[in-house]
Amino acid sequence: MRSGGTGAFASVPLADIRETTKVYSKEGDKRMAEQETQEYIEPVVVDTKKETDRKCPQCGGVMDFDPKEGKLHCPYCDYLEEILPDNEEETAAEEQDFETAEQTGNCDWGVEKKTVLCKACGGEMVYDALEIAGECPYCGSNQVMEAQAENTLAPGGVCVFKLDAKQAAEKFKAWIKKRWFCPKEAKETAKPKDFKGVYLPYWTFDTQTTTKYSGEYGIRKQKRNSKGETVTVTDWYRCSGTYQEFIDDQAVCGSTRHENGLLNGILPFNTADNKTYKPEYVAGFASERYSVGLKDAWKTAKGRIISRLNSNIRRKIMTDHQADDVRSLQIDPSFSDIKYKYLLLPVWMASFKFNGKVYRFMVNGQTGRVSGKIPISPAKVAITVVGVIAALGLLWFIANL
Repeated sequence: MRSGGTGAFASVPLADIRETTKVYSKEGDKRMAEQETQEYIEPVVVDTKKETDRKCPQCGGVMDFDPKEGKLHCPYCDYLEEILPDNEEETAAEEQDFETAEQTGNCDWGVEKKTVLCKACGGEMVYDALEIAGECPYCGSNQVMEAQAENTLAPGGVCVFKLDAKQAAEKFKAWIKKRWFCPKEAKETAKPKDFKGVYLPYWTFDTQTTTKYSGEYGIRKQKRNSKGETVTVTDWYRCSGTYQEFIDDQAVCGSTRHENGLLNGILPFNTADNKTYKPEYVAGFASERYSVGLKDAWKTAKGRIISRLNSNIRRKIMTDHQADDVRSLQIDPSFSDIKYKYLLLPVWMASFKFNGKVYRFMVNGQTGRVSGKIPISPAKVAITVVGVIAALGLLWFIANL
């Protein structure tokens, strides 16, 4: 677990940063150096959480959260420890009322930094303001900090890792083997490097929707034209109505650090399977706090919900009227009883190198779903194109016999 839990942090002793000198060969570089010095912001010293500062009671080793066991685990003596909820009645994140939320804005952390003093070895680490969990690069101790900062909300829950780094690697290997356009050499040699377990911030929204709609549905029929030819025509009929749907856990990522395409590829998460946030759950993993605030996250969620409502209403009209098509659909949705949760969701991140290029991918730490970029074989693309053209040609030949 120690290798899998290392955060993607540039953890450097503060003294090293202050004492670093550079050799500049040009006046422009000197001015850049002066600007870098002026822009340097003194990190704020923060404390770590006592729940993860303590070590294994048997051997004194650093304990991590173990996805397989769902407990804190010592990798040195295999000691396991239950993670008990603070309140036995509260085992999952509570839905919060959107209208009464106090902190709704985005957080532009900029170059803000914070310093963590390791309680185990005295080492000094510098973290970005977004990071709330990592690992001491000197002694391997967990560094889990306060998840709530001034003007920000604390996570209400966490969907814990269900897969460890080894299982994530197996999911990746099975995934890349099925990529037809990926070169055979890449499939055989792709070895994920530096698997990192990261908890990413997500907002989820619940809301009751009521949508008034109007449009036209079409029913196709066969008829003969003036030339005696059989043609297909569509008769259009107006329709309107009201559609209601409850939206449960519409998810929006609260981070802008990662590629949306990769993140969307590992959806969905089972957000209902969450636990009330406790520092122990993120011990041994990297973790981020949000930069996209509640207000903007809701705007994104609302856009996705409206798109979903449009598709569902279109489908409803076609079913209700046994129609073949729908056009000119206009919808006017309203949203009531909006609730939200702020969750940390588990993602394994890694990359592999092929022909000198790095390809990154992600694995859903809960479901094992994989998303990533792969090298493309021109030869396989050419074979596929030729095959499709040949198949279409054969069908045309048969149709004209």
